[in-house]
Amino acid sequence: MIASAQVVVFVAFYLVIFGLSAWALIDLLRRPAAAFSQAGKRTKRFWGTILAVATVVSFSVIPVPGVPHLPSFLALLAAVGAIVYLVDVKPAVTPYSRRRGPRGPRGGGSGGW
Repeated sequence: MIASAQVVVFVAFYLVIFGLSAWALIDLLRRPAAAFSQAGKRTKRFWGTILAVATVVSFSVIPVPGVPHLPSFLALLAAVGAIVYLVDVKPAVTPYSRRRGPRGPRGGGSGGW
C-alpha cells in the first residue's frame, strides 16, 4: 500500500519536472534572440541547448514499468536548469521581447476603460 503510494508520488514528481522543463523551453522559443543580449544574459542558443536537454532528460527519467530509464537524480539537474531560466532569465528577457501592436506598446485605442 505505502510502496504503491510512493510510486504515484514519484511519478507525479517526475511529471511536474517534465512539465516545468517543457514550459521553460516553450517560453524560450517564443523570445527573440536579440532580447537575451539586450538583457545581458547568455545567448538563446545556450539556453535552448540547456532546456532541450533538460526536457529530454526529464521525459526519459519518468518511470514506466518494463522500460529502462535514466538515473532519477538527473531529473533534479533538469529541474535546476528550468528553474534558473524561469526565475532569472525569463524576467530579465521579458521587457525586451514584448510585441508592439499597430497602436504602440499597449495596442489599445484611446485608453481608459
